Amino acid sequence: MSTVLQKIYASAPAGDLPIHTLELYADSQGVIRICEGFDDVTAGIETGEFVTFTASGMGVSLPARSVKGRQDLQFQLDNVTGEVLTKLQGAIDAGDTIKVIYRVFTASYLDEPAEPPVEMTAVDVKANAQRVNVVASFHDLVNKAWPRDRYTPNIAPGLKYFS
Repeated sequence: MSTVLQKIYASAPAGDLPIHTLELYADSQGVIRICEGFDDVTAGIETGEFVTFTASGMGVSLPARSVKGRQDLQFQLDNVTGEVLTKLQGAIDAGDTIKVIYRVFTASYLDEPAEPPVEMTAVDVKANAQRVNVVASFHDLVNKAWPRDRYTPNIAPGLKYFS
């Protein structure tokens, strides 16, 4: 089963391009929505509401599709506005976790994302007056302990009698 996005990548129809978007969220600063390109885009997200993504110079490096433990999404926003820079710096100073949602839309159909959104957490943010570089990562599920909860004498006091 091929998706609309796969058809666009394969056939490259004139005028129908993928639109890459990012949504950055921090509790203390709210939501920042950015899209790649020269024009702002109003599009539907998975909750059913239509939101506006602000146009920005943006480069996205998607994580490889593999079974490695940690998958990183890297992106750079060039010539960022003072508002974006201020909000990101405020979130960093407050110690907030910055959530990153990557969505891709097609120019011909903006009612919903062309693929399911990718949700990640920012693990490294570097910002200056010209650009913002962010590395976001999935939780490292491959290297997580299983079961997640460890039974230690602090949790189960009877274990101290077994050796």
